[in-house]
Amino acid sequence: MFPGLLRRPEAGALIGLLGVTAFFAIVGGIEFLYPSSIGSWLSRSATLGIIAIPVGLLMIAGELDISVGATITAGALITALVSGFYGMPMIVGMLAALGFGVLVGLVNGWLVIKTGVPSFIVTLGTLFAVSGLLLGATVVLTGTTSIAIKAPEIVKTIFGMYVGGFQVLILWWLGITAAFFFFMHLSPFGNWVFAMGGDKDSARNAGIPTNRMTILLFVFSSVCASFVGMSQAILFQSVQATPQLTLIFNTIIAVVVGGVLLTGGFGSVLGIFFGTITFAVVTQGIYYTEFDQTWSNLVIGVLLLGAVLMNNTFRKMALSNTTKKKGVRA
Repeated sequence: MFPGLLRRPEAGALIGLLGVTAFFAIVGGIEFLYPSSIGSWLSRSATLGIIAIPVGLLMIAGELDISVGATITAGALITALVSGFYGMPMIVGMLAALGFGVLVGLVNGWLVIKTGVPSFIVTLGTLFAVSGLLLGATVVLTGTTSIAIKAPEIVKTIFGMYVGGFQVLILWWLGITAAFFFFMHLSPFGNWVFAMGGDKDSARNAGIPTNRMTILLFVFSSVCASFVGMSQAILFQSVQATPQLTLIFNTIIAVVVGGVLLTGGFGSVLGIFFGTITFAVVTQGIYYTEFDQTWSNLVIGVLLLGAVLMNNTFRKMALSNTTKKKGVRA
């Protein structure tokens, strides 16, 4: 039973998470495990994790969405513009933000299908197009690149409040993770996603609606990114019209640390979940140590590389086990 668990896609991610947590608990001291500290890296995990899971599903399907950096800003700006600058009800601004996320996802999916251009290139174009559109529209409509918003207390409580050092967004992250876990591992759609990542042409020939699934996955990615932006606007009450480029790379790192292959066809929702926490633990844990902060990026890079290499080992174990089973059946 235990060897079988080690061959699960998320096994390496979980062991990597336990390893880096133990490392910082020893090197950084017991303060790293205080509730306030745990709340800090879990809150960071929530922001990243809500985006990482749908992006990870796209990567499992053999696609990639890097336009999320602009879509996050879009969600925040549209919420602030509609409900802050123009003073419309908060629900209108929130729905407008999520609606824009749906639109970006539909455009990305349609362009990937119709043009045959790699999704990396398509979403790179969308990233710059949406960023330029947001900056230009914000300046034209408001005369500035920054918009303030004051959300009602009930909205702040639901989407942006901190309770005992823990951000409410953590609950949304857990709920979204559970929903995507059901989608990928307990429904037929998950098998379709894995089949698309393995060989899209074969999946199409087997009757899987690859085009519709591709569009759906891009919509998931954009809507979740827009949701995070909307929540940030509610929490911080001020929005800048600049894309969050760093979050793009952080998302991809978290997904890869979680055991997802860049080439597609392998990964799990739990693996991405653990990979996201691992990334947050490493990036936050460095501040609890006595390492010279000028070397922090080196330490973070070495620890993340170690987690990725561990994941790669467990992935090879899982794939070799699958190959052996196929050989026995044959």
